[in-house]
Amino acid sequence: MRVFFLIISVLCLTFFAQARSLDDIVESKYIVIAVYNDYLPFSANVDGEAIGIDVEIAKEIAASLDVELRLKWMTADESSEDDLRNNLWKGHFLDRTKADLMLRVPYDKDYKLKRDDVGLLVHEQVHMFAPYHTETWKIVFDTARLEAVPTMALFQYHPIGVEIDSIPQFYLMSAFRGSMRKNTRQFDSLLLAVQGMVNADVDAVMGLRSQITALHHQIQTTYSNEPQRFQLATNAFPLLGKQKWDIGMAVHADFRALGYSVGDIVFGMIDDGRMANIFAQHHAYFEIPEYYKE
Repeated sequence: MRVFFLIISVLCLTFFAQARSLDDIVESKYIVIAVYNDYLPFSANVDGEAIGIDVEIAKEIAASLDVELRLKWMTADESSEDDLRNNLWKGHFLDRTKADLMLRVPYDKDYKLKRDDVGLLVHEQVHMFAPYHTETWKIVFDTARLEAVPTMALFQYHPIGVEIDSIPQFYLMSAFRGSMRKNTRQFDSLLLAVQGMVNADVDAVMGLRSQITALHHQIQTTYSNEPQRFQLATNAFPLLGKQKWDIGMAVHADFRALGYSVGDIVFGMIDDGRMANIFAQHHAYFEIPEYYKE
């Protein structure tokens, strides 16, 4: 009897964890889309209300498929590989729940074809597609303490804020033989780093362009009596490596038809301007990926 219940439990868990095809989604009349929690301007649950760029994109996708949207809130793990495994093709070990579609996935050929130590494809279980914007890095600075940011060498002498455990943190603490390390200040989030700049704890902040531009608008609104005080820099980032990359979506590898359908929806959103409008509503800089310029 105990063995019987064990078998039934395993079968139920397996069934519960299965990813779904486009036909299953249409028949069930809902789609589960994974977005990151507490990650503005892209996605966040604020007082019970889902807001952000990715939330609006998810709504457009659900509406185009004529199904109900159900969001799966993701907590970022140590890597994108972990996030794909936990939320798309295997499920988190605590509940095994999975999404039909995941947003904010790196769209890169080398990343897609990445292999592990024994030569196996790391992302064999997922299909990555539909890049919907291009990311890069950006600096916002306080003109009360800096006239301009012509080069990164400036931060050998001026404090700059970054989010802890981010690429900008590693870059500022190691590039140019660590000459900017002593002036690099670490914050728990980019929002706190920008607040640190407003409070004069740092002279500038480095982070993702989409987040920096959205936060820049926020502080400009707060300091409307000083509209030119906080500015966006246009400097380059030598020795940083890849400085632009595309962000897209992913589905389970068994359900590429869903990916093709969603890909068509994303193309339509970019082509008719809806995608750019969503980014504009959240005051985040939008750049069309090269994929759509070919």
